[in-house]
Amino acid sequence: MNHCLRNKSATLATLSLSFIATFASQAGEGANRVSAVCVSAASRVVKAQLGADGTIHLLLATDDGPQYVKSQDAGATFSAPMAIVDAASRKPGLKFHGEDLAVGKDGRVHVALSNNAWKLKLPEEEWSLYYASLAPRAKAFSPLRNLNHKPSEGFSLAADQRGTITACFLSGKLYVMVSRDNGATFSASAELNPAWDPCNCCTTAAVYGADGKLALLYREETNNERDMFVVLWDQRNGSKPLRTRISGTPWKLAACPMTYFTISRSDTGYVAAWPTKGRVYFARLAGDGAVLPAGEIRTPGTTGMRTGLLALSASDGATLVAWKDQGALGWQLYDVKGQPQGEPGSVVSAGSGAAGVALPDGRFLIFP
Repeated sequence: MNHCLRNKSATLATLSLSFIATFASQAGEGANRVSAVCVSAASRVVKAQLGADGTIHLLLATDDGPQYVKSQDAGATFSAPMAIVDAASRKPGLKFHGEDLAVGKDGRVHVALSNNAWKLKLPEEEWSLYYASLAPRAKAFSPLRNLNHKPSEGFSLAADQRGTITACFLSGKLYVMVSRDNGATFSASAELNPAWDPCNCCTTAAVYGADGKLALLYREETNNERDMFVVLWDQRNGSKPLRTRISGTPWKLAACPMTYFTISRSDTGYVAAWPTKGRVYFARLAGDGAVLPAGEIRTPGTTGMRTGLLALSASDGATLVAWKDQGALGWQLYDVKGQPQGEPGSVVSAGSGAAGVALPDGRFLIFP
């Protein structure tokens, strides 16, 4: 197991110093493609996303609540941390948690949040999905907004470059709220399909594909068969969302496994990763959701309840899969045919999240 090393290029003027360790995760010409970047000892990275302009955006969990930083030099340095929760939304005992981050039109940053209102026995309409955004060059996030006013969980966000944002959540069934004006307003909660029955204690994961369709990943619980499905929805032509089963290993379980999973965009469609019976699997998907050869691939990774997973695709078709388990962030790199490249790597990592980005030059940055 490796620890992150201090990055000499980080400047003292940058309040959120970064530390980098590079590992030979691929033999031969692919060596040194994976770098672990420790942003700060006082924070845990929940989500990372690469913006259209190359900026790396990070959602952090800290003892002072969710915060945001960015890097404009491929992770060498990061900006000073910025609080996401506005002062007016902070109340005694109420704690907010950053759940997801997405970067949309003009580089606007969108964040989904949850809180512990249920634990404080506050009104149920506060056990809900909260939202804030950061406009380009703004010095503060917008005030928090309660989007759905109902008990819910499993929050995820997807944003495209046309100003469309989709907020996804679980509340007995699978729901979405859509903004077509870069987050200024959202539609009312809408159930995607009454016949679909998601695991309510798991999560959702969403991203927009290169073709503009929304891809939404969730776990089904019908007949206690905990299969993974990807939902594809072309929101521009009024078509209905369609789903495809992507997991192949059966998992019959009479209780929700409380798992997290992930989906990200690739040049050919998507790449998704999920746990089954404690083992980590991934698959590369076509634009229509079909699983591409070599099908479902079992990784060396293991994971527990509500611990993070990461799947990223490089421009040459290589895939990085990372998982959080027992205080470490582990990973394995795969080539375009789904064959492992080099040995698995790992780094000590606090918290439960797994976050990273694929850089345009083919390298991967992960954030323990």
